[in-house]
Amino acid sequence: MRVEQIAAKALKKLKDDRYKLALVVAKRAEELANGAEPLVNLDKNKYKYTDIALHEIAEDKIVLEGFVETSK
Repeated sequence: MRVEQIAAKALKKLKDDRYKLALVVAKRAEELANGAEPLVNLDKNKYKYTDIALHEIAEDKIVLEGFVETSK
């Protein structure tokens, strides 16, 4: 699947909130860069951390509630 398709699927998981998607992807990519193992079957040496994070979100591999602080 192309990155654009994965991003669209991940965006739907976050109710089309692009800001929240950017925050979640950035946070997860940072975790991956600091040594966290991917939750999907992708090689960290072949894919960018942001692409891996998008795949994880699109495939519901990470919990989004509480992952990003939201203001009320």
